[in-house]
Amino acid sequence: MPALAGLMAGCSPLGALNALGPRDSGAGRVARGLAYGSEDRQRFDLFAPADGADLPVVVFFYGGGWDSGSRDVYGWAAQALAARGFLVALPDYRLSPDVHFPAFIEDAALATAAAADVAARHGGDPARLAVSGHSAGAHLAMMITLDPRYMAGVERPDLIRAAAGLAGPYDFLPFDVAASRNAFGRTPDPTLTQPVTFARADAPPVWLAHGTEDSTVHAEDSEILHARLSELGAPSTLRLYEGLNHADLIATFSPLFRRKAPVLDDMAAFLSGVLT
Repeated sequence: MPALAGLMAGCSPLGALNALGPRDSGAGRVARGLAYGSEDRQRFDLFAPADGADLPVVVFFYGGGWDSGSRDVYGWAAQALAARGFLVALPDYRLSPDVHFPAFIEDAALATAAAADVAARHGGDPARLAVSGHSAGAHLAMMITLDPRYMAGVERPDLIRAAAGLAGPYDFLPFDVAASRNAFGRTPDPTLTQPVTFARADAPPVWLAHGTEDSTVHAEDSEILHARLSELGAPSTLRLYEGLNHADLIATFSPLFRRKAPVLDDMAAFLSGVLT
């Protein structure tokens, strides 16, 4: 059973890369603060390669224990992915304790639909869209991919063509730490909060990545979800990165740490292969 005690603490130092670290050239922010709802946190930015056209679209959700995080400090990660040839949407979403499950999952679905709606204006192809995320963001991405009710609720049931999760919590019952209790503890049926509950044979292709030294969300989560999808005959790929911890997995998106492991290249290759 995964340990979530350090989920927020494991992600927050990554924000320093936004201010201090180098960024990938050849891509940048092309839109800022686009609304997908009326709340302050229902906004997203777009990143794209220079002179990009007919680009596959990736919606990226940052982590932070469902109670912290901001798109303002994850632009470096979105820009790194955009430099690989994608139009990347980077949404904020409402957080615990102001909201509770399923509000942030509903936000993820709304943001994904809104990104598809504006993609063509910025060189993207909404017919080739994937969702992705790190940590709690990977949880959001897998929930809207595997539980069809969320995208059906925004009238886009077939929009998501693939999903990529980095160090995500997918099977974390019981709620035994503050982050999970605050975000999910009021749910009458806790199994409805778990991506593994909704593994299905007709799921879009899924790519799951985890570091073997992750003590925040154990690699067991990705192994369990991969095994369940594979048992059902769904297309699932599991990549375990030797020696990487929870923060390492997303930190490798930065040029400063990219030599640690080819996480960004592997994820981009998966997404390109599926979306083209």
